[in-house]
Amino acid sequence: MCLAVPMKVEQIEGDPDDFTRDQIAVVTMDGVRKKIRLDVVDRWPEVGDYVIVHAGFAIHSLVEEEARRNIELIREMASHMPEGILLHGGGGDS
Repeated sequence: MCLAVPMKVEQIEGDPDDFTRDQIAVVTMDGVRKKIRLDVVDRWPEVGDYVIVHAGFAIHSLVEEEARRNIELIREMASHMPEGILLHGGGGDS
């Protein structure tokens, strides 16, 4: 199973109108910092915006309230998972 997570945009590299250059953002959530692609996002984000990240790509922009609610739900679900399942996976297909 795959999971898409909301992450906050900290930095943007590239231009939404120039596909000859990389379109990349640096995003964070709970101390995790990643570089992601912006090629398929529904709306070009600005620094401080939230995006849903899946498989290294931003796929959807979120307003902050919606992002924070999604993060809360993910944390709540994680708190009910058996210990170790987050580290070792749930045994299902990815």
